[in-house]
Amino acid sequence: MESLTLISQSRSLSINPNLRIFSSPNVSSTFIPKDVPYFKTQFLKLTGMATRNVIVSAAMTEKPWKRYTGGEAKGFVDEMRLVAMKLHTRQQAQEGEMEAKAPEEQRVEEWEPTLDGYLKFLVDIKVVYDTLEQIIEKPSFPSLLSDIESMGCGADGEFRNTGLERSEKLAKDLKWFEEKGYGVPEASSPGVAYAKYLKQLSEKDPQAFICHFYNIYFANTAGGRIIAKKVAEKILDSRELEFYKWDGELSQLLQNVRDKLNKVAENWSREDKNRCLGETEISFKFYREIVRLMLS
Repeated sequence: MESLTLISQSRSLSINPNLRIFSSPNVSSTFIPKDVPYFKTQFLKLTGMATRNVIVSAAMTEKPWKRYTGGEAKGFVDEMRLVAMKLHTRQQAQEGEMEAKAPEEQRVEEWEPTLDGYLKFLVDIKVVYDTLEQIIEKPSFPSLLSDIESMGCGADGEFRNTGLERSEKLAKDLKWFEEKGYGVPEASSPGVAYAKYLKQLSEKDPQAFICHFYNIYFANTAGGRIIAKKVAEKILDSRELEFYKWDGELSQLLQNVRDKLNKVAENWSREDKNRCLGETEISFKFYREIVRLMLS
């Protein structure tokens, strides 16, 4: 399945008209959905979801983590979780503060997924996991690895082999679909764009990259499993994909990674933490573009 390998090894990218090139203080030119402008304050205003606006202001000065989380957090992972939950819609999570506008922002029970769309989703999310896991696994990004090591995770690579990795599981799922006679598409703009963004971000801003590392893995173990169950009931005769199976006790795997992330963030300045938290909105926007493929 050559079309599912890392972007650097695959075909050249054709630019989707819904994507644009942008520049940020920490990341050189890259692709990002057109409706996500990037301010020099390193925080974002999302304007693409109908009339919804989400603003994280650079004016956060006094105890900015309270502005983000609504209260004191027990550790930095808790801060990231609270920020992420607020970016859910009210229809999808009790802690959500956004109003659903697009179909993928409604309760998953209301979705009408298609098999072709679900295959597109699996292919694009695999490109993202391929990229994320190669960034962590290989020393191709010395600025990221040296930063992580200097902040408490040693050269033995504590973020490798966490048990949360998904690339091999997704490869098995896509092979099963192929064996059943389904056509597996090539990766499309949402997955390709996110993977490219992750590669550039990992080289320029390790703290911001950690936000994506957290959200990509942890979202799949929470809301991702709910989505998988409902989608499987509708189009897969309730088949459970390998993508949603973990070797070992998932709660312990997650706690191990939480502990490592909290350890890494202990030495960050408040500015570093806020920059990481501000990246949550970009993560959500990219991920929703990929999830939307299920409904296509």
